[in-house]
Amino acid sequence: MFFKCLRTIFTRTKKENILLYVGICRRHNQIRILSNAVSFTNRTHTCGSLRHRDVGQTVKLCGWVQYNRGAKFLVIRDWSGITQLIVPSEKNEMQELVKSLTFESVIEVIGKVIPRPEGEANPAMATGDIEVDVEKIQVLNKASQELPIPVTDFQKVNENIRMEYRYMDIRNKQMQRNLRLRSKMIMKIREFLANEHEFVDVETPTLFRRTPGGAKEFIVPSGQRGKFYSLPQSPQQFKQLLMVGGIDRYFQIARCYRDEGAKPDRQPEFTQLDIEMSFVNREGVIKLIEDLMVYSWPEDQSGIDTPFPHLTYDQALRLYGSDKPDTRFDMKIQDITSRCLDCGIQVIDSQLQTGNGSVVAIKIQDKQRHISKKKLEDLKSVALNALNDTQTVLIPIRITEDRAWQSPIAKHLRSEVKDIITSDLDLQSGDLVVLAAGQHFKPHEALGKMRLLLADYLESTGLQIRQKNAFNFLWVVDFPLFLPKEEGEGLESAHHPFTDVHPEDRHMLHTHPDKVRGQHYDLVLNGNEIGGGSIRIHNPDVQKYVLEEVLKEDSSELEHLLKAFTTGCPPHGGIALGLDRIFAIICGASSIRDVIAFPKSQDGRDPMSKAPAPVSQAELDSYHIQIKPESS
Repeated sequence: MFFKCLRTIFTRTKKENILLYVGICRRHNQIRILSNAVSFTNRTHTCGSLRHRDVGQTVKLCGWVQYNRGAKFLVIRDWSGITQLIVPSEKNEMQELVKSLTFESVIEVIGKVIPRPEGEANPAMATGDIEVDVEKIQVLNKASQELPIPVTDFQKVNENIRMEYRYMDIRNKQMQRNLRLRSKMIMKIREFLANEHEFVDVETPTLFRRTPGGAKEFIVPSGQRGKFYSLPQSPQQFKQLLMVGGIDRYFQIARCYRDEGAKPDRQPEFTQLDIEMSFVNREGVIKLIEDLMVYSWPEDQSGIDTPFPHLTYDQALRLYGSDKPDTRFDMKIQDITSRCLDCGIQVIDSQLQTGNGSVVAIKIQDKQRHISKKKLEDLKSVALNALNDTQTVLIPIRITEDRAWQSPIAKHLRSEVKDIITSDLDLQSGDLVVLAAGQHFKPHEALGKMRLLLADYLESTGLQIRQKNAFNFLWVVDFPLFLPKEEGEGLESAHHPFTDVHPEDRHMLHTHPDKVRGQHYDLVLNGNEIGGGSIRIHNPDVQKYVLEEVLKEDSSELEHLLKAFTTGCPPHGGIALGLDRIFAIICGASSIRDVIAFPKSQDGRDPMSKAPAPVSQAELDSYHIQIKPESS
């Protein structure tokens, strides 16, 4: 590729006063001119590009009116920054025009770059050494006097209002940064995969048919009576079929759809980097993704180190109570079950008598004075309610100045048990401990939730709990292939029904499918799952058995895939990365909506266009659709 072998130099034409990028291709001895952002537009510079080196030049700027201080001073803005304009006092007509300008009006300005007077330079501005002496102003579009939202960094606006007037919100400095960072990273991703590793970018359909299992899909009517498309929740089947077709290395910046309620890290439509490879194992996929993240990582962020750490699913639950642990802070879960046998506390003894019970603990070192008893009770309720857990017991313990226990169980716990736990957890004055007693992994999950709630609350008081500006990547591997259904009897796929069996557990698929691990792997960043993938089933008999005998699904809905597997299907695997989540974490955004140009609200609506919207009866009739009346 040309761009892989060019060296970039800069020159400025005297006649046109335009900065050009000249690429010299050493491989082909060619020179190509790559114009910068203004060379093909109706301006000479962007508003943030002028510097002291440009003094004396006549320039043309276009942008939005940012500030208007009387008739003489004007600040103009575009995506690149701002420039201060000076209107000469003798130009009365121009000054009257400037006074009449409303904020966010779009103007074109011609003038000469001059240095700011001595002592008036503004080091906080990239263009703070200069200003433009205006010779001509043309109003391209005058904004209304009453604007629905301000375009400033310091005035906070309700998110629903921001989304209703998204075209204005995008002008905000932070939104500009987020969307441009997103664009640059996607370009680097494409460059890495296509140019460096010969992946093929293939577009797959967004009108498909229902996929068994997984998330709820959107249904799309067709002109054929009683028949519907569905919007795919991912290109999973298509990328596997591309492997059957011999593409070998596929990728796509794919639009995906799930008919689920939107949350801060979810949208009904979202974007993922979709990757599939033939003749690959788990380690090969992991190595590719780590190299990709390093290659595409923004230069203005702290670097990332590889290889990323690994935890098994079992280790993640035991240490953090979550399969997507936030490892930016310690506070690990410790198992003290063996220390609590016949401890004398009824709520603990009753849990352990079943044989499946456990007692686990987290220690918050020297922080108890920052958490009131009431707040701790509130956090306990939030944790258990979030997990819909009515059986697990959470017990707080405060360690006083003389290392004594202050807790509802302190008087009733056998002293030798208390001493052993104090020693095992190395409890010191000022520490706070939370015990959890319950069945199976329920206590771990409860403490995993408490761990995050406590960290959030302590940070809200001004304490630093998590490492600042840290990007902690983690691979979680060896997931169960199947899990008990949340509702009803039987098993469901832990991820999706196309994941292959772990080689060491293949012998148990027909006898003990509930004990089988899958060849699945998740990529976690700062406690968020940002990607998941697996080595896929490529044997049609195994795929049919999993669908029909284990999951009790109708395999006829996947007849096209099963048939393809009989035509010669290579072993293959891949991964999908949630780009919206990745960009939100890098940008420090609290919601993925802040890195999406036109997102949906939390209830799945578009406040700007008011979608979803009703359609006429005639349109419904053309699709043979009748709307059921609301029940009284």
